[in-house]
Amino acid sequence: MKVELAQLAGRDNATAYNLERALAAIAACAADTQLIVFPETHLMGFPTAETVAQTAEPVDGPTVSAVLAAVRERNIGVGIGMAENDNGRFFNTTLLITPEGIALKYRKTHLWASDRGVFEAGDRYATCEWNGVRVGLLICYDIEFPETARALAQLGVELLVVTNGNMDPYAPTRRTAIMARAQENQAFALMVNRVEAGDDGLVFAGGSALVDPLGTLLFEAGREEGQFSVELDFDRLEIARRDYRYLDDQRLKLPGEVEERGDGVRELLIPRR
Repeated sequence: MKVELAQLAGRDNATAYNLERALAAIAACAADTQLIVFPETHLMGFPTAETVAQTAEPVDGPTVSAVLAAVRERNIGVGIGMAENDNGRFFNTTLLITPEGIALKYRKTHLWASDRGVFEAGDRYATCEWNGVRVGLLICYDIEFPETARALAQLGVELLVVTNGNMDPYAPTRRTAIMARAQENQAFALMVNRVEAGDDGLVFAGGSALVDPLGTLLFEAGREEGQFSVELDFDRLEIARRDYRYLDDQRLKLPGEVEERGDGVRELLIPRR
């Protein structure tokens, strides 16, 4: 599978600008690219508690609809982050959009300091079957918690996509985490981060990466903007899982109710405290 990583410098509370850049990146994809991934909340940037009500949109709103039209024109998959408005409730959300529509929606479950008071936390993990691969989504800070990727592994994930908004001085933390999550769950992990300074002065660290199911770093971007192409060889899944399976050998399973939907989506609901 050929995937492109759109490591871009977004703008906060600037949906029109961010959408224009996303559509340009989709249009620029190579003919044989199957998936392009963007950073965390790329479509809207990071709103504040004061701006989120004006900035966030529903998943069937005009911005996502414009991305869906571009997806259908290019016959491609897109992983992209947004600020979601669900009837006055706000979520940091990443979508997997395919020509058939929204294949997967994930709401960030672990809120970073700047998310709190702006977004609510999601209540489930999910995977879907797409192009013969079971895909799962995580967002930024989520990847630092081993249970998030393990939840997706229990749902059969083969490709873990992480939309990221990681800033200095925490770049080494995410690099270590993404490699560990891939290796311990024996799945590909693909992370796409933002670059350059945001409105609040935070400097986003780039370092978008692809890690194979053995935990080997196959690609790592620098700190500049770019649209990078990587190849995923799913024979590596068989190699990583040939001699042993962590999921078969683990002594403790994560709790939570698994739901198998008719559209191929599997969900693990987080138990209430």
